[in-house]
Amino acid sequence: MDIGIIATRYAKALMQFAANSGQEEQIYRQASCLSQQLERHKELREALDNPILSLREKYQLLCQASSVGGNVTHEYSRFLTLVLRNKRESFLRFICLSFLTLYKRAHRIGSGRLTTATPISPEMTERIRQAASAITHSTIELATEVNPAIEGGFVFDINDYRLDASVATQLKRVQQQFIDKNRRIV
Repeated sequence: MDIGIIATRYAKALMQFAANSGQEEQIYRQASCLSQQLERHKELREALDNPILSLREKYQLLCQASSVGGNVTHEYSRFLTLVLRNKRESFLRFICLSFLTLYKRAHRIGSGRLTTATPISPEMTERIRQAASAITHSTIELATEVNPAIEGGFVFDINDYRLDASVATQLKRVQQQFIDKNRRIV
């Protein structure tokens, strides 16, 4: 069976279960935390794929990786148990990502990433987030990143769009224009 189909089925089931229980926001935070932990830690992914570890040990690992401020909710705990019982732990990362996508779509939450050459103030970050929210008519989760390689300016990714106002990109465009112009002369 295809990974995408499995992940989507489990994610839809979790979304419906969370909506029925009224725990959508808590489960969203826990799934987001687990997704980040699975992304960052290769050892966690390897432990989940390890057939020697018992289901109980895997369950405890997942609960620790998912807990935002202590324990996981009862509904999320039941979901983890279902995934482990059906031996779908290797798909858990994709299930979490599918659930996060479904939740964001249902609650009109957009994703944004602002990359700058130097750190910017939290006030400026908040102003950018509010402006993007007003333009897209949705709530924006904005992540910031400092990358000195862009040499100045910024790169702003929001949903599927990119606004690249970096100095490095501008220099590449000017260089390409000179190259194109010199080809015509020769």
